Amino acid sequence: MPAIASFPVPSVHGPRTVSVSYARTGRGEPLLLLHGIGHHRQAWDPVIPVLAAERDVISVDLPGFGDSPALPEGLRHDLPTTTAVLGALCEALEIERPHVAGNSLGGLLALELGRTRLARSVTALSPAGFWTRAEQRYAFTVLLTMRAAARRMPVPVVERLSRTAAGRAALTSTVYARPGRRAPEAVVADTLALARATGFERTLRAGSDVLFTDDVPGIPVTVAWGSKDRLLLPRQGVRAKRILPHARLVRLPGCGHVPMNDDPALVARVILDGSR
Repeated sequence: MPAIASFPVPSVHGPRTVSVSYARTGRGEPLLLLHGIGHHRQAWDPVIPVLAAERDVISVDLPGFGDSPALPEGLRHDLPTTTAVLGALCEALEIERPHVAGNSLGGLLALELGRTRLARSVTALSPAGFWTRAEQRYAFTVLLTMRAAARRMPVPVVERLSRTAAGRAALTSTVYARPGRRAPEAVVADTLALARATGFERTLRAGSDVLFTDDVPGIPVTVAWGSKDRLLLPRQGVRAKRILPHARLVRLPGCGHVPMNDDPALVARVILDGSR
């Protein structure tokens, strides 16, 4: 069952109380799961049953997404602040240096948690931050177009489209290579999460000049990329390997930008192997 954690985070105007929605299940070493921009923690649902057999799994709604409210006044939706929020969340949950797996924006955050010694291992699935300027503009244009379409579409139309494989493809084929595998109710929830994300614009704006340029030494790092990623193109994985020379680079055949739905068994195995 989902829960809410509230805790103080420093700001230039003094401590601000931040609330984060999360779900926790399983047993074993802690594993923090971080979704991408415009998504929600339910993006991880296809892999959680396998992960929870070996890990204490904490799936998080990032601030301003899913059931988590946007950050309060005085806190920016940028990489340093969100990293600090996640560190404070772990402290509030009494989790010390969890394994961290993230997708897209969540992959970038996972790498930053690793770089700042807040993670014991990192698995980054199509992480943001390894783009060229042209690739970044393309990705942001696609995301803004998806957001505008989701906000314009009446809920009954979304529900009707979700009932057919063609409709699910129309709604989600940008992020899923196999959208027909996503359950209709999950497609509706994904679309509404994108439409209602209160932190979307501020997070996107804060990420406009982000590049990940540092190595993450001293911990296991896995970077995995779907071969059919249409948002952050797979060649960015090769770029990531140059910046993270000790990382394990894994190809996810037939998977799109959000691979957890496309091949749950493969993605779960990559995460478990990377968090030994």
